[in-house]
Amino acid sequence: MQRIKGYHAHVYYDASTMAQARALCEEASQLFPVTMGRMHQQPVGPHPDWSCQLAFAPEVVGVVLPWLALYRHGLVVFLHPLTGDELADHRDHGIWMGAVRPLDLSIFSQA
Repeated sequence: MQRIKGYHAHVYYDASTMAQARALCEEASQLFPVTMGRMHQQPVGPHPDWSCQLAFAPEVVGVVLPWLALYRHGLVVFLHPLTGDELADHRDHGIWMGAVRPLDLSIFSQA
């Protein structure tokens, strides 16, 4: 059985919703023990859209996930665990809030 070491929530946005996404991510990092990443203005990694990563421990997923669901106000959020298997974490274990977006899973080793 795989152990979950943490979670990433990726908040997706574009030029017209960047300020909204920044406010959401900053508020999350003030309310919870969440580390806010950079506000990317280009696709990064497997993510097809601009995004900001929120990283947090398994112990707080029970409060962070429902808070994001309630306060994302139309933004797409992709949340996945960190088990050490990046492909499975993104492909099989992810939780989408809003529209499901096509991830570029080719960046992960299939080995």
